[in-house]
Amino acid sequence: MFKALGKKWGGKLEFTLFSLPVLICIAVAFYIPFAMTIRYSLTKWNGISKHPKFIGLDNFKQIFMNDANFTSSAWFTIKYAVLYIVLVNVLAIGLAVLLDMKLRTTNWLRAAFFIPYILSLVIVGFIWKFIFMQGFESLGESTGWGIFDLSWLGTPGLAFVSILLVSIWQSIGFYLVIYIAGLQSVPGDLKEAATVDGAGPFRTFFNITLPLLAPSITIAVFMALTNSIKVFDVILSLTGGGPGGSTYSIAYDIYRDTFQNNLYGYGTAKALILFVAVLFITMIQLTLFKRREVEA
Repeated sequence: MFKALGKKWGGKLEFTLFSLPVLICIAVAFYIPFAMTIRYSLTKWNGISKHPKFIGLDNFKQIFMNDANFTSSAWFTIKYAVLYIVLVNVLAIGLAVLLDMKLRTTNWLRAAFFIPYILSLVIVGFIWKFIFMQGFESLGESTGWGIFDLSWLGTPGLAFVSILLVSIWQSIGFYLVIYIAGLQSVPGDLKEAATVDGAGPFRTFFNITLPLLAPSITIAVFMALTNSIKVFDVILSLTGGGPGGSTYSIAYDIYRDTFQNNLYGYGTAKALILFVAVLFITMIQLTLFKRREVEA
């Protein structure tokens, strides 16, 4: 009895010793900074002084009641997130269906779509900034098409469209891989049975293939949602928040307040709000989509 009890406690001690380094790393990398974020969000701090001034919930009152930049950046982020999630997933599903066919160039096309995802969005933003500002000018002169003469980064509406298009172009390969993997897991027998029963390609896709893609859709929408709400790097390199602050996202607004205006306490409060919003929205999304998976 005592021997068995000793083995039991010995196993627990061994598990604790092996788990302790990981727990310490997680605490140092996540829990301690998160606790400090909550603390600094309740202070007025410039990032330099040793003693931040405690002001309670004044930062949050200012954000929700008197900060027009936060309101406009939140509206920009919502519009961007909705359009990005819908467009990137619809396009990725369509391309995945095409590339799942037995084509000679399938492997080359898959690689071509995935390569931009390997690049950093900052680098992609600078590349496309050059294309919009100088490449389109040359194309306009050679083709005479008016679309190339538009001020893509100098007009608020077109700047928004530019950010959206560049983001989709860079990341669509990632979602394409998710949907191709999902399509390859769909049993071929079901498609053959639907064809025998007289179902056409569209009916087969919407009644059989798409419902069986539900797990892939859940993952892809989750990734698109979190990435779109936190959009920052492409804005920094492509438009810099311009023209006139029309392309400020919440993440870019946090960066501007914190690192450019030295409002570390205020920026931290905004970051905490963004964290809670992302957590809340993703929990709702996962709950709804998982329920749809079960129904499907």
